[in-house]
Amino acid sequence: MKLKTWFLAMLTSVLPLPMLADSADEVLGFNDGPALTQLYIDSRFAWQGQRLNGHAVDDAQGFRGQYFLLRLDGQIAKGFNFSYRQRLNKYAQEASFFDATDWLYLQYSHRRFFLSAGKVVAAIGGYEYDMAPIDLYYNSEFWNNIPCFQLGASAGYHLTSHDALTFQICNSPFRSWPGCKNNALGYSLMWSSQHGLFESLWSVNLFETQPNHYIHFISLGNRFHFGPRVRLDFDFQNRAAKHQTFLFKDCSLVANLSVRPVDVLNLTAKYTFDVNHSGTTADRLVYDGTKLHRVSLNIEAEPLKKHPDWVRIFAAGGWGWGTNTNPDGTISDQQLMLQAGLKFRIDLFEGLQTMIHKRAK
Repeated sequence: MKLKTWFLAMLTSVLPLPMLADSADEVLGFNDGPALTQLYIDSRFAWQGQRLNGHAVDDAQGFRGQYFLLRLDGQIAKGFNFSYRQRLNKYAQEASFFDATDWLYLQYSHRRFFLSAGKVVAAIGGYEYDMAPIDLYYNSEFWNNIPCFQLGASAGYHLTSHDALTFQICNSPFRSWPGCKNNALGYSLMWSSQHGLFESLWSVNLFETQPNHYIHFISLGNRFHFGPRVRLDFDFQNRAAKHQTFLFKDCSLVANLSVRPVDVLNLTAKYTFDVNHSGTTADRLVYDGTKLHRVSLNIEAEPLKKHPDWVRIFAAGGWGWGTNTNPDGTISDQQLMLQAGLKFRIDLFEGLQTMIHKRAK
């Protein structure tokens, strides 16, 4: 079977596209009916190594497949849009297939209002939290432990063309904790904005951890643009629960500076700090008694200037130090981590467009 024939057969087996339409616009649905806007597979592979106190960690060495994702976005009808991302490298039993689904939701928009429901990203502020994991290398202890994909619903309103408020109710990320009930919920209010050189992702969150016990987040994500080639992200998150001093005892800080000296090269320096001196066991993301620092550097080369996401070659290194009282934590004292690899995207939608336009001629 020819490659072109196989490719079209594969797409029509998973998408209800009218492949016999007379024009490309009809096929892709650029009207008030069904429309496909994104369809791609992302993957990332790397060699990685790790040393603790100067000694190699054998089971953390070697070449690894890190991410393999399917992303699909589109429109069902005018005003009704959907988004879907599946973690293809994450094992999921039939009974828990959605565990490997990052998100799958339907959103309805009308003028300034929007409503969405399905499996969503818990509405927690911060740019480290917001970025796609495949585009990150070394992250905070909080980021590594928060189960951010949950079933829920959101309602939002665009206050201006640059500001939006979103209210969300979803399953609590802490339902798997001992003593937490299956119907535990979380409540979030998020403000997102874009004002020239400044952007924000701020939220207040209330998540149930045990029956009638909650942990509170204040998450402040701030992004500053210093011209077209320099960007600074500064995130601060405070966590607190009952009988816990509210500010600065249990918090995380992330500073991330990205510089693009030329179009095809991106350099990033990052610092993360996680601390919990609350004296309580309320926070199971960053354990009481923890005080951790990590600095990391990475370089990314994107040789396809027109499509930088299609091919990315990277190298990254991180150094962590401090105390982590979580026996299953991800950052350790005197921890050196290195990796180098390749990220690439197979843009099925772009390929489909090209073939349809050739066929329509």
